[in-house]
Amino acid sequence: MRKQRIALGLLLVVVLQLVSFCWLTPIAHALTEEQKLYLEAWRIVSQAYVDPSFNGENWWLVRQKALQQPLNDREATYTAIQEMLAHLGDPFTRLLKPAQYHNLQTTTTGELTGIGLQISTDPATGLLEVITPIEGSPAAKAGLQPHDQILLIDGISTKELSLDEAAERMRGPIGSTVSLTIRHPQNQSDSQNQSDSQEIQLIRDRIALNPVQSELRQTESGKLGYIRLNQFNANATEQMTQAIRELEKQGADRYILDLRGNPGGLLQAGIEIAQQWLEPGNSIVYTVDRQGIMGSFSADRAPLTTDPLVVLVNGGTASASEILAGALQDTGRAKLVGEKTFGKGSIQSLFNLSDGAGLAVTIAHYETPNHHDINKVGIQPDVVVPLTPLSLGQVGSVADSQYQAAVQLLHPSPG
Repeated sequence: MRKQRIALGLLLVVVLQLVSFCWLTPIAHALTEEQKLYLEAWRIVSQAYVDPSFNGENWWLVRQKALQQPLNDREATYTAIQEMLAHLGDPFTRLLKPAQYHNLQTTTTGELTGIGLQISTDPATGLLEVITPIEGSPAAKAGLQPHDQILLIDGISTKELSLDEAAERMRGPIGSTVSLTIRHPQNQSDSQNQSDSQEIQLIRDRIALNPVQSELRQTESGKLGYIRLNQFNANATEQMTQAIRELEKQGADRYILDLRGNPGGLLQAGIEIAQQWLEPGNSIVYTVDRQGIMGSFSADRAPLTTDPLVVLVNGGTASASEILAGALQDTGRAKLVGEKTFGKGSIQSLFNLSDGAGLAVTIAHYETPNHHDINKVGIQPDVVVPLTPLSLGQVGSVADSQYQAAVQLLHPSPG
């Protein structure tokens, strides 16, 4: 009798487990198209996201709760995916609706229309924060600066918008107008008080994303190659190669590489440009994936120049720019001059969804060659030089105190 009870108890447990499993797992043929799209996004994050604990969330339970809710149309599905991603607490892992996904892909190829502003979400306030305006853009001409807060876009609070929804609202046809309410860093002590904010009207335009500008400059001590790198897009590596080779032909014997206001872009472009300055065998960056496995990238070819180099950085120097700056600093190839960098130490990869949307997913963190994790910390320059606001025409000129400090570092005064 005892054995019968034990056998019956085991059978009951098995039956309950089967019932529970059937309740938790929708039958494949019963899934709607909306549920299938949600599961597609869930699986991508499940397999690729850098944190296998998913920010301490039960990732299976997140899935099951969402599938118990009606997904009546595509917008409801997108909302469910966004709510799923919100559990991760990572503003860089996000849903890109089809138009947003297309715009992001277009940006990395070197084309854009809008106001030319790179943004992120401030985790402390939930507000948008300027990483940097793109050089020559309406945002740059209006005087927006790194770390400016964007409180409202056309009267809508940015606390109510995702990062990509905000970016989408700032894009639009050439000649159209968008209103931004901003607060400068010195006025950000009270995030609820908007009395010290400023409303500006910006006219959208085509944004030129030619990532490299270069010029040979004659100084008292020799020929200086000045290179400004604005973004790591698909054109950046080739244009940097052309710039260095042309300056070498012209007799440049020292260089300033200006990464101020460069928000990053393609990781591969950052690695390839680092190789143009580093000796073979020098480390460029270490990556750490979800298993804690460390990968590395090192220079494996002769540099395009071995001439002395100083790199200019500031609070708008972010992501791939920090990878490049960190590699050049840690290997001793260059000195950094300016202000502390932004501090974005995570790497995202783009994944296609079957309806034309996409996911940007954080797949790894990176460390500099000396194993510094700069996420939310930034890179401290070797020579700290505060910068007062400059007009676009004053960047890299005698009015630019950071540039002048770099020149002095390359051409020290005798004695």
